[in-house]
Amino acid sequence: MVVTIIIYTMLAIGIFFNLLGSIGLLRFPDVYTRLHAGTKCTTFGSMFLTGAVIVYGLKEWYLHPVAGSSIMPLHVFIALIAILVTNPTGAHAIARAAHKSGVLPVNAVVDDLKEDTTKEKTKKAKEAKK
Repeated sequence: MVVTIIIYTMLAIGIFFNLLGSIGLLRFPDVYTRLHAGTKCTTFGSMFLTGAVIVYGLKEWYLHPVAGSSIMPLHVFIALIAILVTNPTGAHAIARAAHKSGVLPVNAVVDDLKEDTTKEKTKKAKEAKK
């Protein structure tokens, strides 16, 4: 009974965060804030959803030990690790491509990345002249 409540709670939290991410994708004004919503919320939501599946798999393996039933939680855990690695990496690549293509954030006052890259380019140009 307690395990079932834990599973349902984790499912509800995961669905809630995925719903927040979906709403953020629709509501936020630019690519950077949409990436934030799409990455942070769905990563966190996926953690809870896969956690619920892992707990369910372990519960089933404990109650009905069948050959091969213990491998499902391991597969889900490996999928979770893949999500945790690829989701932020993909979002970083998309944000970097958007910045390099000239897409500016809405209401941005200072572009620190542009200032840093300009400083690096001038420094390299000065070193090349020497």
